[in-house]
Amino acid sequence: MLIPQLFQTLFLGLIQGVSEWLPISSTAHLKIAETYFALSNPALFNLLLHLGTMAVVVFYFRRDIKNIFTALFHGDFKSENGMVIPRIIVATIPTAVIGIAYDLFLQDSLGTLPVIAVTFIIGATIVYTTKFAKENVNELSYRTVILMGLAQGFSIFPGLSRSGVTISMALLLGQKREKAFKFSFLLSIPAIIGDFGYEAYNQRDALSASGISWAEAVAALLVTAVVGYFAIKLVFSAVRGKKFHWFAFYTAALGVALLAASLILNYPWVASIL
Repeated sequence: MLIPQLFQTLFLGLIQGVSEWLPISSTAHLKIAETYFALSNPALFNLLLHLGTMAVVVFYFRRDIKNIFTALFHGDFKSENGMVIPRIIVATIPTAVIGIAYDLFLQDSLGTLPVIAVTFIIGATIVYTTKFAKENVNELSYRTVILMGLAQGFSIFPGLSRSGVTISMALLLGQKREKAFKFSFLLSIPAIIGDFGYEAYNQRDALSASGISWAEAVAALLVTAVVGYFAIKLVFSAVRGKKFHWFAFYTAALGVALLAASLILNYPWVASIL
C-alpha cells in the first residue's frame, strides 16, 4: 500500500505523537506502520519526530524545568528542584550504557516483528503489575532513579515503552504517583537529546537522501507535538487515577495479534491450527 510522501510523514507524526508518551512503545508502532504500509524512512527522521515529543515535555513541564535551572544557577542541590539535577545525571548513565551496547551489538537482530510481539507482551506484563503498587515513598532515592535509568535503557528494545517501564519501575518501588510521572518525563529529555545527537552524526546525510523535504518534516513535527501534548495529559490522568495498568490490555492484545500474524505469514500451516 503506497502512501504519498506528505501523508506518509504526517501519518508517522501522528503515530509518534500518540504512542511516544502513552506506555505502548512508539518505536514498535513506527516499525509496524513502516512494515505493513510499505513505508521507508531513515532512523534520523524517526528521531526528528522524537524531538517533537521532547518539545512537548519541555513545554508541559516548563515551570519545573525553569525551577530546576534556577536551582542549578544558584548551586542549590538540596532543595526539591535542586535534587533533581544529580538524580537525572546518575539515572542517565545506565541508560546511555545500555543504549550504546544495543546499537553496537543487538540493533540489527531485535527489530523483527516476532521479537516486537514478545516485547509487547513483556511490556504489558510490567505495566499491569502497577495495579498492585503501593505508594509509601515520597523522596526519590538514588536506588530508585538508577533502576529507572536501567528501565529507560531497556526501553530501547522495540515494544518496551519508555514511559511504561520507567513509571512502572518507580511505582513498583513505592514512589508517589505524581513524582514518578514527573521524573519519568524529565528523565526522557537527556535520553532523547543523546539519541538524536548520536543518530544525527551517524546518519547526517540520510534525511536529504530519503526524499523527505524539511517542510514535510516540520509538518510531521507539529502533528507529533500537538498530539503528544494530549497524550501526556492522558498519561498523567491515568497515573493519578490509578488506571495506568489499563494500557497493558492494549499492548498485550497487540502483541498476541502481531505474534499470530507473524507466525501465519512465516508458517502458513499455523493458520490451520489457529
